[in-house]
Amino acid sequence: MSTRDFVRHRKAITTPLAPGSIGPYNQAILVENTLYCSGQIALDPETERVVKGGIVEQTERVLENLGMILRCAGMTYTNIVRCTIFLRDMDDYAHMNEVYSRYFTIMPPSREAAAVIGLPRGALIEISCIAIR
Repeated sequence: MSTRDFVRHRKAITTPLAPGSIGPYNQAILVENTLYCSGQIALDPETERVVKGGIVEQTERVLENLGMILRCAGMTYTNIVRCTIFLRDMDDYAHMNEVYSRYFTIMPPSREAAAVIGLPRGALIEISCIAIR
């Protein structure tokens, strides 16, 4: 595929049901049958503020936000093949996993998780993913 074809086949995926971008990026980009979702933090789509609570509440919000973006592209969690997870504190890993396992019950995607010094807006977690139709 040439660069011209690649650009022509790219489509921005956006939905008001997930938080708007807080920088110069799209919620997701669809290229043919592959969806590249930008990292989501635990922003409430209505208030654009980080949800109250700890890692459990934030993980739920992040995965719900990703779910809305997937839905906008005609996909579900079962289409996800890869996730990248950033945690502010690796001590939250087990609690994040408990929530994560509720969303990926059939053939969970491959993934990686890493601890980072900080995340935008003081969030405890950020998740990005790649999904394929």
